[in-house]
Amino acid sequence: MSQTSSSASTRKAAQAEAAGGSRANRTRDPVRTRAAILAAGRAEFAERGLEGARIDAIANRASINKRMLYHYFGGKDALYCAVLAEAYREIREGERALQLDQYEPVEAVERLVRFTFRHFLECPWFIALLTNENLLKARYLRTLPEMHGLHSPLVGQLRKLIHRGGEAGVFRPGVDPVQLYISIAALGYFYVSNNATLSVIFETDLSESQQIATREAHAVEMVLNFLKFRS
Repeated sequence: MSQTSSSASTRKAAQAEAAGGSRANRTRDPVRTRAAILAAGRAEFAERGLEGARIDAIANRASINKRMLYHYFGGKDALYCAVLAEAYREIREGERALQLDQYEPVEAVERLVRFTFRHFLECPWFIALLTNENLLKARYLRTLPEMHGLHSPLVGQLRKLIHRGGEAGVFRPGVDPVQLYISIAALGYFYVSNNATLSVIFETDLSESQQIATREAHAVEMVLNFLKFRS
């Protein structure tokens, strides 16, 4: 065997040993293994959708044997549901972390609008997952029992925020918190999900930082103008 072939074989053996060690370590750490599978599933589902995603590809991304995936999640559909639930849990946790009750109503709303816009911008996989699930007519989302528990606190928080703004004389009465949140989400979601096509249509790179900042400020202005009390 030539020195070059020997070196190549040695490298491959080392890589295989490292991969094997990594997989072995993960099997001894259930929390880490589960997180790795969720992250790999998120990436695969975001790129290929539910129908196009493959268990083998997810296992490779997570550096595990696919039997481990079946052990933790049971199958592709169950993993997809877990990924979907985790995606919603993540944005709800981010909203709770804002602690909006500590701010005056106008600032609190601005913070929520900016957070929502930035979350969509920084998590394109979330946009992809939502688009896929909407194409499926929310077939899997409707089966997740935790969805109500994730969303009802947000609605309650918005209702309280609208009430505080009304008492302070800065927000108009009669605002529906559900409709308000849908509007806040739509202002960011549409811009991010359609960024490529809108950039072509308007012959402007809407992914450029200044364009993003302008759009974010516009979203804040629109929501606050909608809420503003007018005597």
